[in-house]
Amino acid sequence: MPMSSPAATTRPWWRLIAGVLLIALLWELREPLLLFFGAVLVAATLCALASPLTRRTGLGRRPAVLAVTLLMVLLVAGGLWWLGDPLAEQLHSLQGTLPKAWQALKAWLQGSALGQRVLESIGGLSEAPLPWAGIAGLATGAFRGAGAALLMLLMGIYLALDVRLYRDGLLRLLPAQRRVLLGDTLDAAGEALTRWLVGQGVTMVAVGVAVAVGLGLLGMPLALALGVIAGLLEFVPFIGPIAAGLLAVLVAFGQGPTQALYVAAFFVVLQQVENHILVPLVQRWAVALPPVLTLAGVVVFGTLFGPLGVVFGTPLMVVAVVLVQRLYVEQAVDKPG
Repeated sequence: MPMSSPAATTRPWWRLIAGVLLIALLWELREPLLLFFGAVLVAATLCALASPLTRRTGLGRRPAVLAVTLLMVLLVAGGLWWLGDPLAEQLHSLQGTLPKAWQALKAWLQGSALGQRVLESIGGLSEAPLPWAGIAGLATGAFRGAGAALLMLLMGIYLALDVRLYRDGLLRLLPAQRRVLLGDTLDAAGEALTRWLVGQGVTMVAVGVAVAVGLGLLGMPLALALGVIAGLLEFVPFIGPIAAGLLAVLVAFGQGPTQALYVAAFFVVLQQVENHILVPLVQRWAVALPPVLTLAGVVVFGTLFGPLGVVFGTPLMVVAVVLVQRLYVEQAVDKPG
């Protein structure tokens, strides 16, 4: 009877130890890895915008990516030149408006028995100048994280310029017999991520414009700033729209409870239009992630990685679904034995 060699006996243990050490290393590097994932999102966006230009003009990938990047820089610069001053002024005014609006809300709540119970239930928060200041901080956090954003943008541009180089370099680190499967999986994940980003971008722009115009028609102050914030927060499903709505209602309390009621009704109607008209139209050509998985991505990755996990939770879940489908379901479950 053949006897197994000591090396063959200990090999599984070394693999287990190596796997544990790899997981520990990845956990320690989780923040840089999330920033790198943000760069991947930037690269996917640039590639998605450059692809139609390549097909219609015959430009190579690099010139098309550079042209799209230059166009986006010009659009951002033009937007800042056109709206920069009023937007900066409104964002600055928002910091002074929120405490006054919170005081107005507390005064309105104290006028009824139910409101007094609400204030009692939140305890010490009702004595704070503004317990929801974190909402505004979350909305304007992108401005304070300029360094990380700039790093993601630069890495994303370099990735978009040489996608095949980095893809093929990563595959060369893997076993040769697995490269075809993993290469196809990476391509599928990139395609899914690109389609999700395009759909999400359309939704963000539509919601931001709708909020700015709608609040302006209602006579709300700071409508432009609230529209920009609502559009940015739309990137985070569920939590983002709720935070944007609460922030707008809170600001509206500075004009009285009736105005706050109108704003709340506007956001309820807007959410229904988004969920039943806008999102189904976008999902005809974008990635449709089930709501349960979307919420699970925000909760799970937010719990693991903090604020960055909340921001990137949904695109991370999009990639995770593709990986599970290609590497497990199609290879282990659906593959005939």
